[in-house]
Formats: sequence, structure tokens, C-alpha cells
Amino acid sequence: MNADGKTLDVITIGRSSVDLYGAQVGGRLEDMRAFSKYIGGSPTNIAAGAARLGLTSALITRVGDEHMGRFIREQLESEGVDTRGVITDPERLTALVLLGIRDHEQFPLIFYRENCADMALCEADIDPRFIAEARCVTATGTHLSHPRTEAAVLKALHLARDTGARTALDIDYRPNLWGLAGHDAGESRFIASDRVTARLQSTLHLFDLIVGTEEEFHIAGGTTDTVAALRAVRAVSRATLVCKRGPMGAVAFTGDIPDTLDAGISGPGFPIEVFNVLGAGDGFMSGLLRGWLRDEPWETALTYANACGALAVSRHGCAPAYPSWEELRFFLERGVRTPALRHDAELEQIHWSTNRKGDWSTMRVFAFDHRKQLEDLARDAGADASRIPLFKALCLEAARRVQDGRPGYGILCDGRLGETALHAAAGTGLWVGRPVEEPGSRPLALEIGPDFGSELAEWPSGQVVKVLCFYHPDDTPELKARQEETIVRLARAARANGLEFLLEVIPSKVGPVDETTTAAIIQRFYDLGVYPDWWKLEPSASEEAWKRISQAIARNDPHVRGIVVLGLDAAMEDLEASFAIAAGFDLVKGFAVGRTIFAGPARRWFAGEIDDATAVAEMADVFARLCAIWDSARVRGGQIAGNPAGKQGLAV
Repeated sequence: MNADGKTLDVITIGRSSVDLYGAQVGGRLEDMRAFSKYIGGSPTNIAAGAARLGLTSALITRVGDEHMGRFIREQLESEGVDTRGVITDPERLTALVLLGIRDHEQFPLIFYRENCADMALCEADIDPRFIAEARCVTATGTHLSHPRTEAAVLKALHLARDTGARTALDIDYRPNLWGLAGHDAGESRFIASDRVTARLQSTLHLFDLIVGTEEEFHIAGGTTDTVAALRAVRAVSRATLVCKRGPMGAVAFTGDIPDTLDAGISGPGFPIEVFNVLGAGDGFMSGLLRGWLRDEPWETALTYANACGALAVSRHGCAPAYPSWEELRFFLERGVRTPALRHDAELEQIHWSTNRKGDWSTMRVFAFDHRKQLEDLARDAGADASRIPLFKALCLEAARRVQDGRPGYGILCDGRLGETALHAAAGTGLWVGRPVEEPGSRPLALEIGPDFGSELAEWPSGQVVKVLCFYHPDDTPELKARQEETIVRLARAARANGLEFLLEVIPSKVGPVDETTTAAIIQRFYDLGVYPDWWKLEPSASEEAWKRISQAIARNDPHVRGIVVLGLDAAMEDLEASFAIAAGFDLVKGFAVGRTIFAGPARRWFAGEIDDATAVAEMADVFARLCAIWDSARVRGGQIAGNPAGKQGLAV
């Protein structure tokens, strides 16, 4: 809650769509072979971008009662955006936009917005109590183009002003969304129109901040002379005017408009390569709101805005390109290393690691990704291997029974023998890891084949790429080089496909280990440029080993997801002892245990000694006991450290 008692920094209102971005660069939309799916629509993008920068943001819009509407809602919630104002329209479809990157100058797009959900927004959708929670309401121009949506926006603005909130407008002029151009003119940014100018000018007095490009101020001011247009806007509004000037940055005017744009207040620009201008203005607006709503000087707010715009134009997509607050600060402190920001490995790692979705601060994972072990169990019991997928479905049922809809639970499941369970796990709220290694292979070989990228392109976004490597610092140079090459390629393929990566190393199976072994392996992979989202490590009875592990990870990647401890078919009492030590280190988020849970029930189930219900009940019981042991150990570890997170393992 803010000092003024308001719970929200900003509510945006207006367009919400699904952007389908052409994955190929350098061709026409006609030439696109595949598309990436992102949230879109200027207010939606701004809400997401503002949330990434640490503002409490919300959105008022409508989406369809279908898959794309649910996608928008889920994505916004994962970004931390308040979705109470996102209304599900029972009759209309969610808007779609097709976009592409033709070259450095052309960015074709097609709006699919005929009678779309967000254009049905009406006055009844504006809740005065919701508006009263906000310090600022931000509108965008498209929803001033139709009487029904305009009425909704005006109601929100009047309510905001009545409650002492600030108001902002991103002019966001798209001629074809005002009915001035055809469907093939989505890229068009300016067509003069007295009607549009009059409509905009009738509302400009309601805003404290008005933002637009030179062309957008041309339509708002009714002239293509930028200074004259700004003066025309000033004649009807006392708002601060921020004019975006592309590579020349932006300039703000808080009072009378001078004779030249250069006489306004400006922030530094950034010499970067323009890769994709689509959505850059929404990133700019997010940064500007961060500065404005935190009462920073305009020079600082414009610096934030210019930097956010620079980061956005350097990447594919709109909302996914926007920086986190940590990333923005890093960029401003370190500066530009290469004009093509998307090729700046250090910056991209911070972008990736600080914008991951989901809270996985606790990890209770039932691992039944085993293949060879289950094949052996089935063979020994005289059962056909075709029964293994059925057993893995029972493992999923046991995991879900323990999860009971709560966060912090997951599974490891393969796609070869566990495909049915793997597919069924989608959308359940479980964390899902999926192995790619050939069981027991050394040197490491992968089941997914040599073309990692195309194989991983078929995976849903919620699955984590998991690989187990039997790696030891004392391996021969040839063996190390071969295994390292495979892991480097796999890590890059996972990142290119937007999938998180879990690296599991078990050195004790192939050589002697001491307190330094695992930490040395971890450092080696960081030196190779491999930054796993997750580490899966064998349990250690040595606090010194865990300390060294924690130091190695924290030194290289302060934003890592964390570590999960594997089980190695240990007895319950041995796991309890290992949990007691590991839980005292903050980077250890939980466990991933399999055979301790399923081995006994599997052996008897394959032999026909127990039925499905008994197998599920027994596995759920053991899994639940392990969860309770971990949770208890975590509490004790936190108490020992003097804090609930158990952070003594992070002293570096």
C-alpha cells in the first residue's frame, strides 16, 4: 500500500490482444512459416511493463471466453498485474494481431479486431471502488475512437480525478483503428483527420500527462508542424507533454512550448541497433510511469523511458522484451556494450533470469522420469513394458493428490514412457521437468536426437528441460570436452525456445568426491557460459560442501532459481538427515525424489499384488511424508539461521 493509502500505482485501460509474431525475420507476413504468441495491445503491454519495473499495476479491458482470453489473463497474472478489471466477454472473441519484422524500416501488422472483446468495454465495466485504489489511470487513444469505449474511458478518468489520482494518455494513434485505412494498413502511423483531432482535443483537458510521437501530436494538434501541434495541445491542456523523437530520444514540456523541441527537458538517448520498433512505445511509457509515479525529476523519468524503449526495440516481441527493474538498473549503470542489445550475453542473462514466471521458492518434486529402472522393475515382475505408461499415470495421480491444488509441488516425467502423464500434467499448477538424456549414458547422449532446437520447439512453454550428466573434474580431457559440448548446445537450445533448463550432475557415481568437487563442477559450467535455471545435486552430509556450492552459484548467478536435492533411492531416515543439512541453505529450494516413493509400490503393482488405488495411496503417503520432512527441516534451518529463509549458506 502506498503512503496515500492506495493499493495500486496505475490502472491502464483499453486494448488487449494476442500478438502472433512472425518468427522469421526479413520477409513479408506472407513468407512467415511460424509465429510466436505474446500478449499485446498498448494498455496491456504498459501494465505488464510497469509491473516488471516494480509498480503495482492493473488493467481494465475485455477478453473472450476462450483460450486466447485465458492466455492473456494467465500471462498478466504471471507478470504480477492485477486482473480484477479484466472482464470475460461471453459473446466476442479476443482480438488478434499478426506482426512481422520485414527489415529495419518495415514492420507489417494486421489487426483482427472486428467486434472484438475489448471494444465492447462500457461504462458498466468501470467500478468506482476499483478506480479509487489507483494513484494513476492511464488511457490510450484507440478507446476514444468509439462512443461506447470512450464513455468507459471518460468515466474512469472523471472518477480518477475525483479521488485525487493522476491521469495519463498515450495517444497511440493507429489510423486504421479509427476507420481511416484498410486492413492492410496496420503499419500506418499517420493520416490527417479533423474528426480524430476534434475527438482527441475534447478529452485532452482531463490528463496530467500526454505522451506521443511527433506524428501522434500532429493528429492531436491538427497540424504537421510539431511545435505548432504541441502549442495547440497546450491550448486545451495543462498536462506535461512528452514527445517521443525516435533515435533522438524524447523531450518533456511542463509549461509553455518553446520555439524548438531541443529546448524542452530531455534525458540521454542510447546508441543501439533498431531491430523491432513494434511495442517500443509501450515499453517507453512503462519506464516513464515508473519515474513519474515515483516523483523522480523529468530527466530521470525520461532516462528510464528511453532505456526501456531502447531495450524493447532491440528484441523480438513487445511485452516479453521489456526490462525488469533489476535489468534496467544494470543497463543504466553498465551502459551499452554492443548496439545489438539482444546479442549482449550478460544483459540477456539478466533479462531472462529476472523475468521468469512463477514462484518456485519451495520445490517438492516427485521424480518418476526413470526409464531403465522401471523397465527393470517390470521385467523382473514378469510384466510387459507397455504397462509402464499406466504406472506413470498413477504416479501423477499420487502427486496431484498430495498437491491438492497448492503451489510448490512438481514432477519429473519423461516423454518416452510417460507421455500420457506428461500431457495430463499441463495446466495443473505442477512444476514439470522433462529429461532428455539417454539413461546411464556416459559420455552424455540425448534421447531427443541431434537437432536439439527443432525437438524442443515442440515442447509446451511450461516444461523444464532436465539433463543428467555423470561428470567429474578428473575425467579425461576428451570425455569432459564431449560432455561439455553437448550441455552447452542443449542449454542454448533450451534458451532459444524459451524453456527453463535444469542441470543435474552426479560426480559420486564416477569418481571420488570431497567438499570441493561439486562446487568445482558448477564453476566449470558457468565458465563455459551455461547458466542453468535449476541445479539438481546429490545430497551431502557436509555443510562445508553446501557452503561452497552456494558460494559458487551466488557468485555467478544471483538470480538462479535454485537447487533441488535428489534422492538416489535413499532410505527415508537418510533423506531426513540430508534434508536437515540442505534446508539450512537458502539456494536449496527443495527435493526431487523418485525411487524412495515409487520403487516398492511399482514392484508389487507390476507383479499384480496391488491394484491402482493402493499404488496411488501408498505413493501419495510416502510423498506427503517427504514433503512434511522437508517443510519441517526448512523451518528448523531458518530458525538456526535466525531468519525464515535459512540464508546462512549465502555468505560469500
